[in-house]
Amino acid sequence: MADSSALKESVLVYLDRSGGLQKLVEDCKPFNGSHQIEAVYRFCIAVNPTDVIEVDPVLGDCVLCDPLGATALFQSVCFLAIKTLSLVEKIHTESQVNVILKLTHLPPFPEYTLDLCSFPRGHGPMRPVSMEGLVIAMTRVTKYTQGARFLCINDECPCSTGFHHIRVHAPGATESATVRNNFSCRVCSSPLKEDVKLRVLGDKQLVELIHVKALDVLNAHQQSSLRYQSVTLFLRDELCNSMRIGRLYRVLGIPAHVQQWTGNTWSVEANSVEPWEPEYPHEVSASFQALLKATAGFRWRFSAIMAHCFGLDVAPPGLYNTLKLSLLLSLVQNQTDTKDTFHNLDVLAVTTDTLILDRLMTYSLNLASHGVRHQASGEMFASLSRDEHGAGTANIHAGSALLATGGICMLGDLGCYKKERLDAIQSVLESCTVSVFIPGKKYGEDAEQQLSFPVHCSFWALSDSTDASRRSGRADCAILGTAEMGPVPLQLVDAFGLVIQCREVVGEQALLAQTMHILQQAVQPGKPLYPSCWEFSSEEYKELVAHAQSVQVELSSGAEKIIHGYYMASRRVRTQSEGVKMSVASVKLLISLAEAHCKLCLRTRVLEEDAVIAVLLCENSVTLKHGASALMIPPDAVFPCDLGDVDGFHKRDKTLDELHQNILRFIYAYAPGADAYITEE
Repeated sequence: MADSSALKESVLVYLDRSGGLQKLVEDCKPFNGSHQIEAVYRFCIAVNPTDVIEVDPVLGDCVLCDPLGATALFQSVCFLAIKTLSLVEKIHTESQVNVILKLTHLPPFPEYTLDLCSFPRGHGPMRPVSMEGLVIAMTRVTKYTQGARFLCINDECPCSTGFHHIRVHAPGATESATVRNNFSCRVCSSPLKEDVKLRVLGDKQLVELIHVKALDVLNAHQQSSLRYQSVTLFLRDELCNSMRIGRLYRVLGIPAHVQQWTGNTWSVEANSVEPWEPEYPHEVSASFQALLKATAGFRWRFSAIMAHCFGLDVAPPGLYNTLKLSLLLSLVQNQTDTKDTFHNLDVLAVTTDTLILDRLMTYSLNLASHGVRHQASGEMFASLSRDEHGAGTANIHAGSALLATGGICMLGDLGCYKKERLDAIQSVLESCTVSVFIPGKKYGEDAEQQLSFPVHCSFWALSDSTDASRRSGRADCAILGTAEMGPVPLQLVDAFGLVIQCREVVGEQALLAQTMHILQQAVQPGKPLYPSCWEFSSEEYKELVAHAQSVQVELSSGAEKIIHGYYMASRRVRTQSEGVKMSVASVKLLISLAEAHCKLCLRTRVLEEDAVIAVLLCENSVTLKHGASALMIPPDAVFPCDLGDVDGFHKRDKTLDELHQNILRFIYAYAPGADAYITEE
């Protein structure tokens, strides 16, 4: 290291320019207000490497390449400042000043970036590095020793009093490196004994971080032989509880080799943590822009064509249009707003052909930024294991739902789950939280504990109605009415926001179209199957979804009146005639559907047509659960006719205009006070 006095002078200049000295003065005031004497006093100092390099390049190199050496320089300068200005009278030696350098950023060079996919690790210099990843597991917050005072047992030795032997935690050090009973005095070599009254404790939490590409393995879209290994982060003190399971973060930390009884393990001492989201391309493709321009004069067309042409790798155009639109709406609505409130849209599809719908959902899952397909053999919510790093507590591992935070968790066929698991799914859908019970004795705690984690994802699921219909001997109503939900309890069906019955009125024609689609794909792979249809690649859909998610929308007065009026009218009608209570969750579902449709159409204002689509989807969903109401609409109201040609689109436009008027009449007739904002004409 260069001349120590010159570097210390540079440290003093930097602290003076950056306001660090003033912050040091403020941080010392709480210590003077307490009468308790401690072994060490902790100070956090924000360090901007760019500003340090401008003051002294040698000092900047020390901060970036030798963080422990730089910490010692700042510690010495802070101690001199404290003694010179008489800031804390209880500090007697330099070793009592525990300085933590908090780096604001690192240079954007490969040497300071750690790719969690790269191997081997730990062979380079232990310099600060930046990394991004997904939190897949974490422990509870436990205690560790920040610092301790040791006294010589020889009463005649000067080290038997005072603060000559101070042990302070260093990055990568275990608890036994800071506190144990075999230290010797530097003066007389006599054994040292800890002064337990002055031990300073801090908070510690362990987090497992893995590369975000690991989610590509979990969405089951592409089979891969890659295996990803997680990295253990040590969060200390103010960083504890700054990370949540299933979230993505950028972490600045110092790699370290942690000594354990089984050998050395490679881990990272976190220095700073901030939320992170990878940048996805979200520009609207030229094809979708052309479609938007071509359908500018038709308010129902853009989203209809988008759903009609979606998933052509799985199903021919025209089949399962309502489900396709619902999946697109769910993808678009998955977002967290500025108030950290997550907006989701759960979808349950009832069908007699689970194979094709499973493929369609799997295909759609690839469009989500975070998509996880739950495997029946895996954990759905959370699991526990004993910590392997000596923390003596439970390690909480994320299940499929927590790993899908901010995205989609695909459950598959609900008929494959036992009743206990279905009850757990219902509980999570209703509360949006998952509880983890931690038995105290098993994991070294005195008391049992129950932790709750928020579940911020949308759930997609299937239900096979074939067996249920065969057992009951009941067919679905040809006009309106409830439908068989398969083995799924009605309470669980109610917990899903949107229920779609995938029925194809053309029957054998739909089966023939699907068969021809599969055969043509097998015989002529890669060849366009429908040249007369608008064709968009999955990448174009993915970019459109990413763009639509970022669109900020607001409700227009017309859309708000329709949503409010429909809710009040439906609540009144269904409560009186059927005893079904329309909960406040129905309003949230209506607003969520309307906003999602508005985003999908690339608009910033929710119009009446968005509210109409939301009402039709919601009314069909409620009808499947509880039967028809006074609002008489077709079973598949959003796509009431075939869209094979232009005439089909014209017919759909006319039908939706009529349904719009029917909804207004329904509101005027049954909603209390509707005559104040809806005219009879």
